[in-house]
Amino acid sequence: MAVQFSAHVNDAGITLLSGEQIIYREPGFALLDDAQLTTGKNAFLNARINPRRVQHRYWSELASTPFADQRFSHLNAADLVSRQLEQMWSSAGTNPSGGLVLAVPGSMEAANLGLLLGIAADIKLPVVALVDAAVAATRREYRNAVPVHVDMSLHATTLTRLAQAGQAQVERVEVLRDCGLIALYDAWINAIAEVFVQQSRFDPLHTAETEQMLYNNLAGWLAIAASRERIALELQHGGLSHKAEIESLSLIGAVAPSYQLISSKLRALYRAEETPAVQVTDRIARLPGLAEMLRARVGGELFTLEPGATARGALSRCRESQATGEGVSLRRQLPWDQAAADVTAESSQHSRTGKPTHLLFRANAYTLGADALVLGARQMDGERTIVVDSDMPGVSRRHCSLRVRNGQCVLEDHSRYGTFLNGHRIDGSTVLEVGDSIRIGSPGYEFQLITTDENLPYGT
Repeated sequence: MAVQFSAHVNDAGITLLSGEQIIYREPGFALLDDAQLTTGKNAFLNARINPRRVQHRYWSELASTPFADQRFSHLNAADLVSRQLEQMWSSAGTNPSGGLVLAVPGSMEAANLGLLLGIAADIKLPVVALVDAAVAATRREYRNAVPVHVDMSLHATTLTRLAQAGQAQVERVEVLRDCGLIALYDAWINAIAEVFVQQSRFDPLHTAETEQMLYNNLAGWLAIAASRERIALELQHGGLSHKAEIESLSLIGAVAPSYQLISSKLRALYRAEETPAVQVTDRIARLPGLAEMLRARVGGELFTLEPGATARGALSRCRESQATGEGVSLRRQLPWDQAAADVTAESSQHSRTGKPTHLLFRANAYTLGADALVLGARQMDGERTIVVDSDMPGVSRRHCSLRVRNGQCVLEDHSRYGTFLNGHRIDGSTVLEVGDSIRIGSPGYEFQLITTDENLPYGT
């Protein structure tokens, strides 16, 4: 069957593409009122007015078990997904012809995918192909670099490291749960509400109506934050105009823990000798300060995709398919169909910030240089070693080492237990920065990366 449509299943904005045109893009929200079940934008616009009647985890927790909430006890997540897919497909016209490709996030398990295909078959969606979203979005080779695709849904951020052996192929997927748009929205709404209280004595969180106004205006305010240092805020309520101002840096600071979690996990996906090619969706690019943080903390080059890029990449490379319904299997690799991009190694080194000069452990600072500084349970002959308690579980005799190489401070893991950078296990080696934390063992020993004046006394 010839493929005419493609959909990107990301509950931050379920997207349907026909040819080059986006004909549906709505969030994974469902509202159950006394009269009907509504999904998408209309449900989102009532999410704060009727919070107990709204569901927004049905895509990320797709299952056929009934909801625990009594208001939804006669329904399950599969029912809500089915309703939204029906709504999406209705935008294709009364009698759409041609197959449909689904691009799905790497966070979806096999059982979820099977249920999704079952739902599609039940409502007669002509699904002919199922593709990993990161692979669908990656339409070109990044020469001399390693690509990692970054996207965010309502409740998670997904990082997909891609191999490039003649095509785009999933190598490793990392999912940061509860690090999605909902968490960011809540942090921003609280920060903005506090500014209104401080500057105008108006509390927009006092009523559900004004809280919904905050959510409805948030996207516009975030767009302004991308290009201005201060954002003028205004809400009309009760015949009055309430005004305030907030700095863009305050918005970034409100979500700093989430941003730092994403950048730390992304850094752990790269080995020290690799040049990063960080590919972000337009959704990531619109979040104030996140792309800039990734560019500064991870290095390499950052590439921003256009709206609908994932669905467009799936449609372009899955034009013909014979399989339908439950006979469809997940594709985790696709050929490129766009010209390659050259990435320079110099961009990686120049983008990194704050090279550490010392390792801090138990109030002693150990100098970092060209000679290796080893961490482990036993003194290594001919090497500077920080010896820790051998009774600590998960510590090898020569666990890991740090040294300055090619102008960068490099951490190498020599253990079978793993070495952790800012809480994330590294893949063999990684580049360190000031403020980083290294952990070995379980519960383990913590080491801090610092920079200090040369006149201070150090450990040996």
